[in-house]
Amino acid sequence: MAAHLSSGRVNLTALREAGRRELREFLDKCAGSKAIVWDEYLTGPFGLIAQYSLLKEHEVEKMFTLKPGRLPPADVKNIIFFVRPKLELMDIITDNVLREDRGRSPQRDFHILFVPRRSLLCEQWLKEQGVLGSFIHREQYSLDLIPFDGDLLSMESESAFKECYLESDQTSLYHAAKGLMTLQALYGTIPQIFGKGDCARHVANMMIRMKREFPGSQNSIFPVFDTLLLLDRNVDLLTPLATQLTYEGLIDEIYGIQNTYVKLPPEKFAPKKQGEGGKDLPTEPKKLQLNSAEELYAEIRDKNFNAVGSVLSKKAKIISAAFEERHHAKTVGEIKQFVSQLPHMQAARSSLANHTSIAELIKDITTSEDFFDNLTVEQEFMSGIDTDKVNNYIEDCIAQKHPLIKILRLVCLQSVCNSGLKQKVLDHYKREILQTYGYEHILTLNNLEKAGLLKAQTGGRNNYPTIRKTLRLWMDDVNEQNPNDISYVYSGYAPLSVRLAQLLARPGWRSIEEVLKMLPGPHFEERQQLPTGLQKKRQHGENRVTLVFFLGGVTYAEIAALRFLSQMEDGGTEYVIATTKLINGTTWIKSLMEKLEPAPF
Repeated sequence: MAAHLSSGRVNLTALREAGRRELREFLDKCAGSKAIVWDEYLTGPFGLIAQYSLLKEHEVEKMFTLKPGRLPPADVKNIIFFVRPKLELMDIITDNVLREDRGRSPQRDFHILFVPRRSLLCEQWLKEQGVLGSFIHREQYSLDLIPFDGDLLSMESESAFKECYLESDQTSLYHAAKGLMTLQALYGTIPQIFGKGDCARHVANMMIRMKREFPGSQNSIFPVFDTLLLLDRNVDLLTPLATQLTYEGLIDEIYGIQNTYVKLPPEKFAPKKQGEGGKDLPTEPKKLQLNSAEELYAEIRDKNFNAVGSVLSKKAKIISAAFEERHHAKTVGEIKQFVSQLPHMQAARSSLANHTSIAELIKDITTSEDFFDNLTVEQEFMSGIDTDKVNNYIEDCIAQKHPLIKILRLVCLQSVCNSGLKQKVLDHYKREILQTYGYEHILTLNNLEKAGLLKAQTGGRNNYPTIRKTLRLWMDDVNEQNPNDISYVYSGYAPLSVRLAQLLARPGWRSIEEVLKMLPGPHFEERQQLPTGLQKKRQHGENRVTLVFFLGGVTYAEIAALRFLSQMEDGGTEYVIATTKLINGTTWIKSLMEKLEPAPF
């Protein structure tokens, strides 16, 4: 088990258990056999809470994906819709219910479970369509924070950033506050709350209000967390735009990790049979689960990719030596001993084979010329070189029509590293992009501007160099093999968000007041009164536990940097990470892109 999990102060099982309990209670209300109709987006997150076996125990016999038309035949008494409260999904449910054969006997009962909240708007909509009365149970399942790993929670709300910053819709912030209240009910009141940004301020206010409105929610549990740090994503717009260089970060950048699973090209994983040539290569993508339960992955996930190869070759030597042992086993006792270790050794061998294949796939990309050129430009921007003029590499990429998201990431990165672009540089980029990729992207550019990712420099001042120097965001001498600073996750750039967390722990934010004022939104501190007798006396050498909540998304590289801080010998602080969504630059920009449908005539 990785060091950041074995510390064991925070056990997220209680949260998963609470989720299972709530699910069981709902399923038991719908007596008899059941079929679940899933909103496809929820199947991944639900899989992290409850396995199919739990559903089966409660008479769930069939599962379908929510789609228009008639429901598939199923000889069950109950049909339960598990859905997010979205109007477009209500239309599909209405269609399903109206097409139900009322003449059939016995009739099937309908129920609806809204995740994470019931919605008046949706119920009103179902009422107008004339189907609301068909649902016997209409309930909500508060799936706010889902445990992804021993130190990682996510709400998996893909549109949270867009809603908060473009649409001024604070629903996801309300869910975040609710999720934090649930967490406090299970793990004790968090005595100190720090925050930076408008959304952070908002969430803290809602938590304080909820606590006032439900005084009974005060529980007498020793607090597990000492501090909560709420961070707005827009306080640090730079980090997600840069290419992550940790092993897990690169897997996500290249293949995309969804709900801890990744789908990979199958060719690398085909068992090599002698003399057959590649005649029947598998065509289905290889699906692997990635989390710290796998020993090898726990060890390499947060390393800089350049440090992964040596770990894998060391492991290969250890494993082949262990298999060699069988030749030395002479006595029955020794043979028995060897056989008892066999399952563990075989698991280690297959884990090594998988990660060797993944590392080869990634290496093919990271050693390409294009990857190198792209990274060079990113690093020049982050270290403050030539951020104020049109960049040749970006122009060439546009001329060669490279993927639009790649262009947008680079242009936004340049803008953020220059506190906005000069108007003529900005206009030039916009013109080039619209002429090359199509004028329908004008809405996307507008969104990026609204979110502060791509903007004109106002007041002619570039604050980024001051921020970079004060917070030591760029480190020239980075050690990728045995890092001594968080900047190893981007080979030189230290994520601003994590630097803020690090400085909060030591020496405190007072040391960086000036820089905090340059970053968007207020910074604040709140204290929550603990019931008498629950104030902690810290044992000598005992770590503080800080929950860092990223409002608007977090990248795997930032998570790796926080885990690195947790493991530091003299760090004194252990971090647990929560977020509205696990993101990378591509998924993040994608969530801000507008799809303009061509006119139907």
